[in-house]
Amino acid sequence: MPPSAICWWRCGRGVEITSAQEMGLVAVPDRTQLEWCQAQGRVLYTFNVRDFYALHTEYLSSGRTHAGIILAPQQRYSIGEQMRRLLRLIAIRSATDMHNQVAFLSAWG
Repeated sequence: MPPSAICWWRCGRGVEITSAQEMGLVAVPDRTQLEWCQAQGRVLYTFNVRDFYALHTEYLSSGRTHAGIILAPQQRYSIGEQMRRLLRLIAIRSATDMHNQVAFLSAWG
């Protein structure tokens, strides 16, 4: 998965993985990426912990909603370990459970 990857799933627990590059979202602001995911009903997976946690906090304090955010520190986990942890999270939490939530990949080891 490239560093700018977005991972999402829908209520049926089908998993689709793509990158911000594939969706044309690399050069857009973080807020735009989160808004795109919200409009699509998708959970965002990012290594940009600081900025997206701040956006999450801002959204909650202003009454805005998002579909969910999964945060992981860059270069902490191999691709295989990222996938194992994501699959554990997906097995426990539905897309509905992720609504307005932040999940830290480190908690799913």
